[in-house]
Amino acid sequence: MSEAFLRPKRYAEPEWLARVKLAACYRIFAQLGWAELIYNHISLRVPGPDAHFLINPFGLHYTEVTASNLVKVDVEGNIIGDSNWPINPAGFTFHGAIHATLPEMHCVMHVHTTPTMAVCCLKEGMSFTNFYAAQLWGQVAYHDFEGITVHREEGARILASAAGKQVLLLRNHGPVVIGKTLAQAFNLMWLVQRACEIQVASQGLGELQPISLAAKEGCVRDSLNFNPKFGYGEDSFAAMQRMIDRLDPGYRA
Repeated sequence: MSEAFLRPKRYAEPEWLARVKLAACYRIFAQLGWAELIYNHISLRVPGPDAHFLINPFGLHYTEVTASNLVKVDVEGNIIGDSNWPINPAGFTFHGAIHATLPEMHCVMHVHTTPTMAVCCLKEGMSFTNFYAAQLWGQVAYHDFEGITVHREEGARILASAAGKQVLLLRNHGPVVIGKTLAQAFNLMWLVQRACEIQVASQGLGELQPISLAAKEGCVRDSLNFNPKFGYGEDSFAAMQRMIDRLDPGYRA
């Protein structure tokens, strides 16, 4: 590996590995078309005893996020260490509440992609009538729209709306995914994105073919995304990271 990508001495190895993985995730989102100018956010807990997490610098596009410019904050939104960039207050509102309350959940993701927002705008929400959606049966919660998420008190209400589920659709807004690991969160967001893409593509064609309750329950049981035996999606995330290493390795700086 190039000397430019060696771990800076100011970071312990566990934190640096988390930084590299999160920076890769931002580049993967950009490659998939999931970026939203300088907005939206992915946060990841920093390994160790402190309740600190990493989030993107507010003002940078996802293709500009690197391991070293990710911002470390505590659960109150205070920046830990030095940073040339602030954080987006709309990102901290619910990310901070989730990280403070659910220490076993290490990663939170939020996007505004067209198909996911379209489904969030539907009164009935997600339709569990396709292969991807079936894997999310019973795993999806909803939170009513309150406006732009810059008011910290909404964070607690968002967390209450999630009610222990790892996929939360903010009505009229977009999805939030909560993962035990970054890889699991990414794979859940992939499921949400694909489920919404298929729903948007199919719902205008005619009556949708329902999926039986038994089949939906079987899909959740057999989905690799919820099974620790398969690493909660580590293999597929690693494949995407290898793609980014070929296309855009500068995230490791």
